[in-house]
Amino acid sequence: MSLLHFHPLRFPSSTTATTKLSLVPPTPLKSPPLRPTSGFRLHAVSTGLRDAAPSLEDGDAEVLVGPSSEEERRGERVVADYDWTEEWYPLYLTSDVPHDAPLGLTVFDKQLVLYRDGDDLLRCYEDRCPHRLAKLSEGQLIDGRLECLYHGWQFEGEGKCVKIPQLPADAKIPQSACVKTYEVRDSQGVVWVWMSQKTPPNFSKIPWFENFARPGFQDTSTTHELPYDHSILLENLMDPAHIPISHDRTDWTAKREDAQPLCFQVTERTDRGFAGWWGKEKDESLPNFLRFEAPCVLQNNREFVDKNGVKHYFTGLFLCRPTGQGKSMLIVRFGGTMRSPLAKVFPKWYFHQNASKVFEQDMGFLSSQNEVLIKEKVPTKQLYLNLKSSDTWVAEYRKWMDKVGHGMPYHFGHSTISMPKEPAVVEHAPAGLVARASASSPAKGGIGTMHAPNLANRYFRHVIHCKGCREVVKAFEAWKNGLFALAAALTALAILASARQWKVIFLATATVCFSGVYVCSTAITMNTTNFVRTHRRL
Repeated sequence: MSLLHFHPLRFPSSTTATTKLSLVPPTPLKSPPLRPTSGFRLHAVSTGLRDAAPSLEDGDAEVLVGPSSEEERRGERVVADYDWTEEWYPLYLTSDVPHDAPLGLTVFDKQLVLYRDGDDLLRCYEDRCPHRLAKLSEGQLIDGRLECLYHGWQFEGEGKCVKIPQLPADAKIPQSACVKTYEVRDSQGVVWVWMSQKTPPNFSKIPWFENFARPGFQDTSTTHELPYDHSILLENLMDPAHIPISHDRTDWTAKREDAQPLCFQVTERTDRGFAGWWGKEKDESLPNFLRFEAPCVLQNNREFVDKNGVKHYFTGLFLCRPTGQGKSMLIVRFGGTMRSPLAKVFPKWYFHQNASKVFEQDMGFLSSQNEVLIKEKVPTKQLYLNLKSSDTWVAEYRKWMDKVGHGMPYHFGHSTISMPKEPAVVEHAPAGLVARASASSPAKGGIGTMHAPNLANRYFRHVIHCKGCREVVKAFEAWKNGLFALAAALTALAILASARQWKVIFLATATVCFSGVYVCSTAITMNTTNFVRTHRRL
C-alpha cells in the first residue's frame, strides 16, 4: 500500500524515464476563483503582540518565514469581510449517509441531524426537538419521517411537525412545533450544508473539482473523525515536510532519510485563501500545485505526460469540517486518471485501514498541539518557528486566519487569536447494546471495547462512518464465528472417529478452519485497532 493514495501531499512520481512534469497549474475549482482582497485595512491595535513574538537572532531571518506583505512589515492588519455561516461545509460522503437512521453531525458548535426522507431526498434540521430539546439524531425514521424517540413527535419536509401522539384528536398541531432547517446539496459525491439562517444559499460557492469530473478519473474516499481542531488538521495536511519522519516505513514511499529542504512559491493570496507550487529543493522543480479555499477545502494537484503523450491528473482532496473546539471531521479523496496496479489487487477496506493508520501516526502530536494552543492563549507567531524550507503553507494559513478570524466562532491566527466561547460537544452515552445495531447510525457508538464511543478508537473514528468497512467487519465476524464452530465440530469428530484416515482428514480440515479464523481475526483487528509505534510498545 502506498502513502501516495492516503497521505496529504503525496503523489505518484514519474513512472517512466520519458515522463515530463507539467508546470501549468490545473484548474482545481470551478467555484468562484479566489478574489483579490476586498477587506479594509486597520492599523494594529497596540496589544504588545508584535513585541512579544520571539526575536530573531542573527541569521534566523534567512531560514525562518518572515513578513509576507508590506502591511505585515509595517505592523498593519488587513481585515476581510467574512461570515463563517455564509459558507458551504462538507457534511458526509453521500454514499455513506444511512437510509434507515438519522445522522447526528456538527459544524463548529451547531448540532445538525441529516437523514433521507421517503423520497430519498436529503434533509437537514437543527438537532433539537422543539418539544423538550431532545436530540432528533437519537430518533428513528418512520415512513420517511423523522421521529423523536422521547415523545414520538414526527417531522418531515421543511421541518413541519406532522404528528404529536399526545395531542387530542380534535386539536391542531401548533405552528410553532417545527424545527429549524438547513439547506443541503449533493455535489460530486459529497453532501454540503449552508449554515446561514439569514442569508439565502449562494450555490455558486459550492466547490467544483475539475479533476473529479475528468473522463477516467477514479478516487478512493474515506471519512475520519479526529480529536483535534480543524485548523490543526489543515496545518498537518498542508505540511509535506513531516511525511518522511512521522510516517517512516509506513510503506515504501516514506523514509526518514528522505527528509530534506522543500521549495515553495506562493502565487495567490486573497481573502478566500491562497495557492502556489511546491517541490523538493534537490529536484529544482515545483511539480505540485496546492490550493486552500475558504472555509475548509484543501487540495494538492499534480499533472504529468506519459511516454505516449497522454496527460494524467492526480488530486489529493481534503474536506475538513470543524465539529467543535478540539474536534474535526475529515473527508479524504485521493484519485487520478491513471490508477496504481495495487488499487486493482487490494480491496478497498485495506486502503481505508491504511489511511486510518496514517492519521493515527500523527494523532498524538496534533492532540498535544491543540492542548498547548488552548493553554497558552497566544497567537502562533509567539509559539511556532516556521521554516521557509518546510512551513511556508502553515504560515500562509495562519496569516489568512488573521484576516478572517473575526468572522469565525474562534480562531488561532498568526498574529491574532479569539478563544472559543462554547465548549466542544462531547458524546458520552452509547446508543445501543450491540455494535451491529448501533452502527447503522454512524453518529452513535455501542457497548464494548472495540465499539466504545471514543475518538481515539479506530472503529468509532472511521468504521461507523464508512458503510463499506462496517459491512466488511460484520462479514469477517460472521465468517470467523462460522469457521470456529466448524473447526470445533471437526475436532470433535476427529476425537470420535475410529479410523485413522478420518482422524487425519478431520484434523487437517479443522486446521484449515482455524487458519481461516486467524485470518478473519487479523482482518477485524486491522479495521478496528489503532496503530502503535514500535518504540512505544511494551
